[in-house]
Amino acid sequence: MPTLFTRIINREIPGRFVYEDEQCVAFLTIAPIRPGHTLVVPRAEIDHWLDLPPALTAHLFQIAQKVGRAIQHAFPCEKVGLLIAGLEVPHTHLHLVPADTIGDLDFARQNASTSPAELDAAADMIRAALAER
Repeated sequence: MPTLFTRIINREIPGRFVYEDEQCVAFLTIAPIRPGHTLVVPRAEIDHWLDLPPALTAHLFQIAQKVGRAIQHAFPCEKVGLLIAGLEVPHTHLHLVPADTIGDLDFARQNASTSPAELDAAADMIRAALAER
């Protein structure tokens, strides 16, 4: 059975994509810790990041840097935190979160009631920042 992320990648479930190529995609999470919280996800269903082939790992991190710079431009912050938890969906994904303090990376702060309009606006801001770079 495909993972939730594969279903999003295949457009079976809506997603707010900010980047995609033949190896991975980046889209906003529907329950962001902070505005701009984005996931970088390989197209291949690989549960644990330790099992990623080295070339795919390198590519995911290159894209995470590219998208992370756009997030930092769109949502001014001290850092863009990168987290790999992998407990909620069995499909490797890198969380990119704008952060000014360590508390900004706390998953207990996820906002599941973020409106579609807020998510659309955040995605538009990231896509615009990516287009500028």
